[in-house]
Amino acid sequence: MRTRITAALLAAALATLSACTAAPVTVSTDAMTGLGRETVHVGIAYDSAGRGDKSFNDAAGAGLDRAKKELLIEATEATTQAETDEGRAAVLRELAKGGSNPVIAVGFLYAGAVGTVAKEFPGTLFAIIDDDSVQAKNVVSLLFSEEQGSYLVGVAAGLASESGRVGFIGGVDVPLIHKFEVGYTAGVHSVDPGIRVDARYLSRPPDFSGFSSPDKGKAAALALLAGGADVVYSAAGGSGGGAIEAVAAAGAWAVGVDSDQYASAAAGVKGRILTSMLKRVDNGVFQEIQAFIKGDRSGGVKRYDLKVDGLGYATSNPAIKPYQAGLEKARYRILSGAVKVPTA
Repeated sequence: MRTRITAALLAAALATLSACTAAPVTVSTDAMTGLGRETVHVGIAYDSAGRGDKSFNDAAGAGLDRAKKELLIEATEATTQAETDEGRAAVLRELAKGGSNPVIAVGFLYAGAVGTVAKEFPGTLFAIIDDDSVQAKNVVSLLFSEEQGSYLVGVAAGLASESGRVGFIGGVDVPLIHKFEVGYTAGVHSVDPGIRVDARYLSRPPDFSGFSSPDKGKAAALALLAGGADVVYSAAGGSGGGAIEAVAAAGAWAVGVDSDQYASAAAGVKGRILTSMLKRVDNGVFQEIQAFIKGDRSGGVKRYDLKVDGLGYATSNPAIKPYQAGLEKARYRILSGAVKVPTA
């Protein structure tokens, strides 16, 4: 039996089809939140040394660059010029006003500013590196086990030292940098408890210029070298460049921090950078942006240690090869729990 299609039925069917075609479903970016398909605009605020410090800020910038390439985000970068909470708050506020979300603050000095601005923009997620003092639903803290990475380069320093004396330069005398010193000293003494570790700090609060004064880093390194140190580890941000230059000129070994400083050093200097403690701020920044895109927009604390590739050591300089077996043994002992690295 054949079905007869009347003119009335045909007209009704065409009308229904026309209505469906003329009124497509509208999908907003809000509906795609967490699916990785909306445009994400990240704001990042560096400390006063800014990008180009070949250390801490550059590590954060590397994570942002990777996110732009792999996650197709947009980004606005800013550097504070005012060493006050008000000045830093102004930078964060402008990023949030401009539509950046999340906003990433590079360094514990932003803690006061994050606490203030996060209240003003409750719909914006703020991430701060190296501080967990701000407790808010829209603030996430990215913390690192610096003592673990410092222990590893301490092992390298202990193995490489011929004088039985090594040095440590801290940018600012604060608890965060004490973690670097304590871990480094423990690593050195795991090789030989008799090796002397001399430490110098470039400034003390409220003076934070020790993170951005290469001349102070150079002076401290010269003093340590004069005292007999033949390996010097600098945890001093932008000031480390001056220290590395002085150490290289003396023919001693320098140990870099945060980024692989061998990779960015001048040709006449890089050969004397034995290794660098890698604080994988790049991974922290990238993973936080990735988590935001996937829908994780809550506050709290995220910790990065050796187990999650949050720390490490650089192997760019072939000079480190004779000591790598010892370094890997130390790394596995930390991972297994056989060694618990002390902190400040």
